[in-house]
Amino acid sequence: MKIAPIMRAMTHRGGFEQTLVHTGQHYDDNMSNAFFEDLELPRPDLNLEVGSGSHAEQTALVMMRIESIIAQRQPDWVVVPGDVNSTLAAALTAAKLGVRVAHVEAGLRSFDRSMPEEINRVLTDHIADLLFTTSAEANDHLRREGVDSAKIRFVGNVMIDTLVALLPKARARWPELRHRLGLHGRFVLVTLHRPSNVDGADRLSEIMSALNEISVAVPVIFPVHPRTRGRLQDGAATVAPGVRIIEPLGYLDFLALETRAALVLTDSGGVQEETTYLGIPCLTARRNTERPVTLAQGTNRLVASDRRALLEAAREALEDHDRPHRAPPEFWDGRTAGRIVDTFIDIQWKTNEP
Repeated sequence: MKIAPIMRAMTHRGGFEQTLVHTGQHYDDNMSNAFFEDLELPRPDLNLEVGSGSHAEQTALVMMRIESIIAQRQPDWVVVPGDVNSTLAAALTAAKLGVRVAHVEAGLRSFDRSMPEEINRVLTDHIADLLFTTSAEANDHLRREGVDSAKIRFVGNVMIDTLVALLPKARARWPELRHRLGLHGRFVLVTLHRPSNVDGADRLSEIMSALNEISVAVPVIFPVHPRTRGRLQDGAATVAPGVRIIEPLGYLDFLALETRAALVLTDSGGVQEETTYLGIPCLTARRNTERPVTLAQGTNRLVASDRRALLEAAREALEDHDRPHRAPPEFWDGRTAGRIVDTFIDIQWKTNEP
């Protein structure tokens, strides 16, 4: 979702030679191959096929397999998005080979080092040569950590570029999707995958108990991440009939559901951003968020991952029919990729000055 708009903008402007490397960190077909089709991305030039594994295994395999690619191709820039293990691994490898690194979605901070993503974000930001930020507070975080302001570019949220571009297609899928899922009114959409929520039986049981009770009044649609499905199959929690467990969805189908949901319950950073843009109430089952702009300027709310807190917050959100419309945060306008490409063009022009 973050790379597709940038590649399209570079192709449109011309003058860029691009190599798309898929690390294969997501190995489920619905969570990987389907996304290339939905996002209209070209097939990857290279697939590292890293697959699953521990954090150390994934990071090490990406570094080992991408090193020769970078060394052979000698790119001017390696562009890394987000905060996953692949982000840090590719950035670290490029930096050690003397190749400049651009980090898309830089400066986000949850200030919770128990989250692997936080470690990936911080380290990537401190070895990157160019940092593209989504919000003003991300700039502040970087400056407080001693990052040179000359490296920072506030360009906005490239995830919203993808949402804006594909929203018409997603909406066109709604009639078929509604029929297939048997939806005739309001529903709650759920997505959970973080280890803190799904790995422990007690925490997952609390969340599922809340969803079971919510589903008595409003159907719950739950596209289940492979990690979460495994825990449920192991008997970590019971699932009521009103909670519809379905396979992972491609981007367009998920966005179609997201635009029609009465409420979204998630622990995903990207979903917090999408619901903020769409104006859909969102409960984030986490103690903190690296995207505080979604709390201050959006529809997002942090909620403890326990039955009572989730039930209370869900009931409040579902009963609030007079939510004021809020404008999206600054630069969440569908044109972030253009600003990113402008930056590369400007840097190259200055580099070639006599």
